[in-house]
Amino acid sequence: MNNTSFPVAHLQEKALKQVRDLEKHLREETGEEIVLVAYKRETTAQEGNK
Repeated sequence: MNNTSFPVAHLQEKALKQVRDLEKHLREETGEEIVLVAYKRETTAQEGNK
């Protein structure tokens, strides 16, 4: 059973700026509207003991 969840990550301002800069770079390279989403991996104790 997979007990891993991926809630949205709460990024500090510096990390958020890096994500936005990467979105802009990818948008310029591809001509596509690129949106990156940050999730935080959370593992339950049960999965961690495999």
